[in-house]
Amino acid sequence: MKSNTSVVIIGGGIIGTSIAFNLAKLGVKDVVVFEKSYISSGSTGRCGGGIRQQWTSPMNVRLAMRSVELFKRFKEDVGMDIEYYQGGYLLLAYDEKEMADFENNVKMQKNEGLDVELVTPKQIHEKFPFMDLEGVVGGTWCPSDGHANPQIANIAYALKIKEMGVDLNTHTEVKGIDVQNGKIVGVETDKGYVKTNVVVNAAGGFSHEVGKMAGVDIPTYSERHQILVTEAINHVLDPMVISFKKNYYVRQTMHGSFVMGQSDKNPAQGNDLGHTVEFLEEMAPKMVHDFPFMNHLHIVRQWSGAYNVSPDAQPIIDEATNVSRFIFAVGFSGHGFMLAPAVGEAVAEMVVYGKSKTMDVSNLKMERFENQKISKERNVV
Repeated sequence: MKSNTSVVIIGGGIIGTSIAFNLAKLGVKDVVVFEKSYISSGSTGRCGGGIRQQWTSPMNVRLAMRSVELFKRFKEDVGMDIEYYQGGYLLLAYDEKEMADFENNVKMQKNEGLDVELVTPKQIHEKFPFMDLEGVVGGTWCPSDGHANPQIANIAYALKIKEMGVDLNTHTEVKGIDVQNGKIVGVETDKGYVKTNVVVNAAGGFSHEVGKMAGVDIPTYSERHQILVTEAINHVLDPMVISFKKNYYVRQTMHGSFVMGQSDKNPAQGNDLGHTVEFLEEMAPKMVHDFPFMNHLHIVRQWSGAYNVSPDAQPIIDEATNVSRFIFAVGFSGHGFMLAPAVGEAVAEMVVYGKSKTMDVSNLKMERFENQKISKERNVV
């Protein structure tokens, strides 16, 4: 392990490795990444793998659209097939108020340049005749949405940054950030001390705790979200399907399994979360109702992961005001994987140039939570 480096990144998930990849692309290879466990051990390796651009927040739409551009080039740029597939996203509305919200969302999304449309129950049935659409009043459809394998994507970034000269240290826990006179001078790990003047907090579920190490109070916390996977069958379902009303998302993987999840009614907070039989009892009936062909599918396993939540369910991308060169990309609220390529690009530019150049992310600073009404992202499961 290096004893001196230009940049330390705390967190080896998809956000941390994407930032390291983009730094190396910009010529900054004197970078050390610390991951306290193994690659894809945290939220990245536990997520559903969706890549969606249909959000209620314009910034989430912009970040997602830029990420889709980069996901299209992922195999060429990073060198690995991550099972990226643009099968679309279908969002279902179950009452007129929800449909009116969808109409407003689509108007905003189209203004941002997204190819998205409102669809009727008849149009949905024509596309997906195997679904039970009882109670559905309409929906939205974006053909350029899709999904990929998050574990492979994280590993692909990790292998590539090592090849590019980045020092990646797994099973290495950061114990403290050394700040003197408002400036970072080093990082203490369980394997030794590293001198540096720049630290990037990409610690996912532990973002708040890492912030405290530097004396910065980041308003994030982690909460449990559960997920399951079924046995594989022949390919049936191209898109990710979401219902906010019924509280679920589902997609079919490349090898035929179905990955599906929901939000807990009263989510447990923290990172050591476990999972519950109640989750299975709630998921199974609604999935079998809406997708009757799943009636005899066997569940292979279930697990949980942590959404690292911000006050408005949008990421916090900023540099601390009280600690020079302490930068953070945190609080993704369940959609870090799908935004990772664009966020990695933006944060790398912040490190090198002092601000993001490709995309303006300045309205994602922490100051937005001060003395103003919070406009919350609503399209979260």
